[in-house]
Amino acid sequence: MPQFFIDRPVFAWVVALFIMLAGALAIPQLPVAKYPDVAPPQVEVYAIYPGASAQTLDESVVSLIEQELNGTDGLLYFESQSSLGSASITATFKPGTDPEMAQVDVQNRLKAVESRLPQAVIQQGLQVEKISSGFLMLVTLTADSTSTLDEVALSDYLARNVMNEVKRIDGVGKAQLYGAERAMRIWIDPHKLIGFNLTPADVNQAIASQNAQVSAGSIGDLPGRSTQEITATVLVKGQLSTPQEFADIVLRANPDGSTVRVSDVARVEIGSQEYQYGTRLNGKSASAFSVKLAPEANALNTGNLIRAKMDELSRYFPAGVEYTIPYDTTPFVKVSITKVIYTLVEAMVLVFLVMYLFLQNIRYTLIPTLVVPVALMGTFATMLVLGFSINVLTMFGMVLAIGILVDDAIVVVENVERIMVSEGLSPREATRKAMTQISGAIVGITLVLVAVFIPMAFMPGSVGVIYQQFSLSMATSILFSAFLALSLTPALCATLLKPIAKGEHPAKGGFFGWFNRKFEHLSAGYENWVVHLIKRSGRYLLLYGALLVVLVLCFARLPSSFLPVEDQGYIITDIQLPPGASQNRTINVVEQIEAHNASETGVGNTTMILGFSFSGSGQNAALAFTTLKDWSQRGAKDSASAIADRANAAFSEIKDAIAFAILPPPVSGLGTSSGFEF
Repeated sequence: MPQFFIDRPVFAWVVALFIMLAGALAIPQLPVAKYPDVAPPQVEVYAIYPGASAQTLDESVVSLIEQELNGTDGLLYFESQSSLGSASITATFKPGTDPEMAQVDVQNRLKAVESRLPQAVIQQGLQVEKISSGFLMLVTLTADSTSTLDEVALSDYLARNVMNEVKRIDGVGKAQLYGAERAMRIWIDPHKLIGFNLTPADVNQAIASQNAQVSAGSIGDLPGRSTQEITATVLVKGQLSTPQEFADIVLRANPDGSTVRVSDVARVEIGSQEYQYGTRLNGKSASAFSVKLAPEANALNTGNLIRAKMDELSRYFPAGVEYTIPYDTTPFVKVSITKVIYTLVEAMVLVFLVMYLFLQNIRYTLIPTLVVPVALMGTFATMLVLGFSINVLTMFGMVLAIGILVDDAIVVVENVERIMVSEGLSPREATRKAMTQISGAIVGITLVLVAVFIPMAFMPGSVGVIYQQFSLSMATSILFSAFLALSLTPALCATLLKPIAKGEHPAKGGFFGWFNRKFEHLSAGYENWVVHLIKRSGRYLLLYGALLVVLVLCFARLPSSFLPVEDQGYIITDIQLPPGASQNRTINVVEQIEAHNASETGVGNTTMILGFSFSGSGQNAALAFTTLKDWSQRGAKDSASAIADRANAAFSEIKDAIAFAILPPPVSGLGTSSGFEF
């Protein structure tokens, strides 16, 4: 193969340009994420049972669904949460399971159990969604003093005009509103109801019968008489729309002609459909919704699309209303990838400088330098075919591979130069002879290196997903390097190198001459030191054994973790009050936490979700997302871990609640915080 490309250097350039083009086309299509999709697929089943207690939901809904989920293909485990009026069951499947098929399997099993569920649950419908357990971002809507919209109106506006638009965005797995739409609320007075000898069931029945959509048909429809000239649809106003119309619903007609109406036993108004959740942004009332990423979605692309959509929708917001994204995980992903790219560029520059320092010829240095970007672009093209993403691990693999990529090209260049000096051959003939000597060595070295990394790609579980992308990106770049060393590199040597007279060794002056003398002196010193070690091998073997013992002891004492915990730019605070505590008590605790966060110089925004936490849902629960200022504006004392430690010290003094600040997990989707879960 090398001889073929030596005779056809233009063809070698065409192949290299084709590889570069394939990589350039693949990069925009590759997903971008901090880590590969490590978290196992999850499918969530959400059930609504209005008015039911957590125990009733668990016994009549959750337990039946859980029994049916047993035996689902690829199911690892499931967990459920029941609260007043709603419950969720999250089923987690083995890594590698197709999320679409997992969702279909869960839906099929729900069909088998639907007939045993309460009628109210079936009417509300069971929602089945494939999700990622980590939040991508929170979007809040606030109204200033000039606006007449309250929190209920903001939530209704979000639900009707924003949520559906966001749900249609590519990459959005789930959008959850922490609020509710407007609804007709009928507040029954039990004493008045008893006075009229009525029950809530009577009120429900009257509303259902008198607030119905009626299909009244049409006049003059077929079949008709030959004299019929027009046809018209009959419209009947069956559904009511105003509080007064609902208040006038007749509950009972008495024999004396009097009637009992809804207004006689209840207060009718337009309020919120539910009052389970509430949102606060920096101490002020707001409405918010969270976005969870769909499996295998591009976090950066999805975040950018959501921001663009919110910018578009904000042009039509009511006066005095604006949106904020106080919690967003995409900046850390972008920063992580950017830092690795900087490292990649720095590594390429350093490799170039080191090669130039030792080869001391710009032509010799240029050949290995040209090979590196071609091999990397080929790796990007292969990553697209394999379904990989641009993440910290794949980029880290390329950073490590750069030093290996230039080895093959350097071996070719140095051997060509040696033959030209020793035998006085032309660059083309020297390249022919050099490739016959080292082609087998290049293939052998490549196979050995690939054999080191390939086995890691077959490790199972979440760890296997991480090592798979790392090892295959390394192995792919090494294979491209070997291919280029047998094609492009000899073609470049035959065309770019200048002839050298036999036995010519031009003396180097200046810096390179000084470096060569110092390097030769260092090499001679190293040889003398090795000779000294060989003569006293016994004592140095004992020293080596002692170093091994120290190594084992240090390794055993080092703490271990799945991945290092990093400052991702935000912390999460879980707040839990005693069971039965009202929302008023929760708000008092929330205000204390907001006051502490406001005193921290490194804190940006604090978003509070009332009624929801990692410990459960209810009036006694809340969850805070505290976004920190940019990393450039914070020092060591304002790192995420330092702020969380100070927060936990302050929160421990709160008597009415358990509140603790936690750092997010290193990998989104693997738990809700750093550390581990039982």
